[in-house]
Order: sequence, then C-alpha cells, then structure tokens
Amino acid sequence: MARAAAFLLLVTMLSACSVQKQALSTQQEFSIEGKNLTVYTTADSANLKITQTSVRTFEQAGQPLETEISVFVNPDKIFQQFVGIGGAVTDASAEVFAKLSADKQKEFLTAYYDKELGIGYSLMRTNINSCDFSSDSYVYVKDNDKDLTTFSIAHDMQYRIPLIKQAINKAGGDISLFASPWSPPAFMKDNKSMLEGGKLLPEYYQSWANYFTKFIKAYEAEGIPVWGITIQNEPMATQRWESCIFTAEEERDFLKNYLGPTMVNQNLANKKILVWDHNRDLVNQRANVIFSDPDAAKYAWGLAFHWYETWAGGQPMFENIAHVKESFPDKNLLFTEGCNEKFDSTKYFFWPNAERYGRSMINDFNNGTVGWTDWNILLDETGGPNHLDNLCFSPVHANTKTGELIFTPSYYYIGHFSKFIRPKARRVSTNVSRSDLLSTSFLNENGKMATVVMNQSSKQITYNLYVGTKTTEVVIPPHAIQTLVY
Repeated sequence: MARAAAFLLLVTMLSACSVQKQALSTQQEFSIEGKNLTVYTTADSANLKITQTSVRTFEQAGQPLETEISVFVNPDKIFQQFVGIGGAVTDASAEVFAKLSADKQKEFLTAYYDKELGIGYSLMRTNINSCDFSSDSYVYVKDNDKDLTTFSIAHDMQYRIPLIKQAINKAGGDISLFASPWSPPAFMKDNKSMLEGGKLLPEYYQSWANYFTKFIKAYEAEGIPVWGITIQNEPMATQRWESCIFTAEEERDFLKNYLGPTMVNQNLANKKILVWDHNRDLVNQRANVIFSDPDAAKYAWGLAFHWYETWAGGQPMFENIAHVKESFPDKNLLFTEGCNEKFDSTKYFFWPNAERYGRSMINDFNNGTVGWTDWNILLDETGGPNHLDNLCFSPVHANTKTGELIFTPSYYYIGHFSKFIRPKARRVSTNVSRSDLLSTSFLNENGKMATVVMNQSSKQITYNLYVGTKTTEVVIPPHAIQTLVY
C-alpha cells in the first residue's frame, strides 16, 4: 500500500510538472503575439550597414504553404551555449593600430569592442611567439635555454599588449582571450628553424609544456586574463612561415603526458585547452584519436578549427563539424581562424568575401560551434605586415599613408552575429524552407531572441518567420543579411 501511495504521489507530481511546463510554454508563446520584432539589414548595392529597416508585429500563425518561403524557429529546442565572437590581435594588427591617430584608434576600438556603438566583440586570439603576421621571427627565450630562465614577453610590450589592454577595457572587461603557438623556438625542433614545419624534439616536450604556463602567467601578471590555449596552430601544415607538425598521436601524447599535467601542476587547470586548430577536412580523425583516449580527453575542453580546406577550390566541409559533435557531445567546438586570402586592394568591397563569413558562421553554429574567431582584426593597405608576404584581407584595413580606416562588408556581416548574440546565449532550433536562405537563432540571457537570416540569391525575397505558433512577414534584399531581434 505504501509503495502504491508513493507511486500515485510521484505520478501526481510529474503531471503537475508537465502541466506547469505546458503553461510556461503557452505563456511564452502568448507573450510574443502583438509584440514587435526589429529588423536590422546589411545589403549589397544599398546603403544599409546593420541598419534598422523595419519593425514587424507577430500574429497567430496558420498552416504554412509550400508556395511560401519560411524560416521556422522552435524555442522549445535549445542547444549549445555561446562563448563569443571576435578576432585575432596579432603583431601585425597591433603595429598597424599604433600608426593610427588617436582619433582613429578610438574609432577602431569603438567599432569592434563597444557593445552599443560597435559590434561588441567578446572573444580574442593572440599568438605565442611570432607568426606569419609578425614583422619578424622571435621567441621569448634566449637560444638553447631549455630551462626557460630567460623567459620574457618584453617583445609584446611595445605594440600587442597595449592594444589588447585597450580592447579589453573598451569591451568592459568582457573578453575571453586564448593564445596559440605557430612554432616552438628553433633549438627545440628537429629542423632547427621556426619556419618550414619540422617537429618538436621529444627531449623538449616538458620544456615546451612549461613555456605555455610561463606565457599565461606573464600575460596575467600584466593584467590580461587568459581564458585558454590551443596546442598548435595548423599542426599538419608545413608552411613557409612559422609552423610545426604534430600527428594526431603526437598531439594526444603531448597533451596527456606533458601539457595537461603541467597545467594542473601550475594551478592552471581552469584554462581551456583546445586540440587540432586546423581545417575541417581532417578534423574527425584528430578528434577520434585524442578524444577516444580518456587520459588525453580529460584535459581537452574542446577542438578548434579553421576554414581553409577550401584552398584548393573545394567546398566547406561543415558536416565534419557536426560529426565531431555527434561522436563527442561533451566536447566544445570553436572556430579559431578564417580570412579571405590573396589580398587585392581593388576588392575591399567584394561582396562574396562577406558572404563567406555569413555562410560559415551560420553553418558552423548550426553544427554545434560555441564561438567564432576571425583572423587579424586590422591590416594595412598591403594586406600586412607579414614577414613572408602571406598577405590577406581583414574586416577592417588602415591606409597608413592617409590615416583612413576602411570597413569592408565582412565587418558588417560579422557584426550581425556579434552585436546581437551575447556570451551565454543558447542556440535555438532554426530551419529554412528554401536553400536561397540560411538562418540560425540564439536566445540571449536577457530574453531577447536574435535570428540571423542570410539571402544568398540575387533576388529580393519575402519570407514568413514562424516562432512557435506565431508568425510575421519580412522582406530581405538580394545578397543581404538580417538580424531579427524580438
């Protein structure tokens, strides 16, 4: 009898919870009917740059028709928590920034990092030792100093650290900074060079692990919190510039036997460690090798990736990211680098460059990515400086001869996400009924939903936005991106 009574009580409680959940859901649905939705638009061949273009009102929805174009948002299906969006503060970016006038520096910082007046970047990457976007190769220790007794970040104090501090201040302190190495010092490698690939010699594994902790502590002593690190930038690329090769097994063993335990021993276990930091093409093999080993996986917060698998004319392999999330749902996915290559100053306003950002960000988020980091935040009129002429685009360029700042369409496309989707937001199920449109949605902590819609076509499209049982009609211009806030 006692068991029966307990069972009846449990059923009653579960039923009450179910009713309460339904009531809350109904209340949420009811609350948007008659409420406003604000549309912000950036479009090709129009003077629209994250411009408020309309205010719509929700009403009760009927059955969608196959002849309609629709975007469906299901607020009852919630996925990964958002970390942030940002870009890399490289030596190149910092050196160009230092050449700007005080007024232009203020304009630049506001444009990227101010939450109200700018696009509110909340994520930042920087380099450990030099990278291709440095004016020369350098390290933080003297040659053959295996014990790192000469370790010093004095090099970074001239340009990079001042810019990082100003950016963090402009963002109100809300920046998650992570750092990535392109190469260990030459004396630690088998090719005795920071360039052209090569491998870290086994006798320097512990020294290199200690190097990471020295870097973190040195930056934090300067008042710059370090959120995380990646183990190696592009570990399968032998580049003309700084590079170092790690096979999946080598990266796994370095993580589990050296870097992971060293971070723990140095009281840095709270820092996020990300593996891979290379393209989507080989991402599944890397995840399988490292995350299937529990002794390595316990140290890895997640996996970092880039978009350059398209370098040979291929298509972005977005589905590979979804497969990693499917296989290892407890690991986080972070996009850590992307840029438009082959700089050409006549193509500052080449719209497909911006659409590449929008397409990647929407697909990456819909496949489980928690954050998205662009490459250089600022480059000059040559697409540099870069000490080996690997010149690229950035969302903002500075003409150091005229002092002008050039905001490319890519800046505004990124802003449609970073300005309206804030850290700790949760992705919400979103689908489209026509392939001309791409869309993703996030629910912010303040209760505001941001749905991003991108029109890849050359035609104006009228679509119906369905949010649960409510709907409204929106018009998007050709080759445009919109953020709907409601």
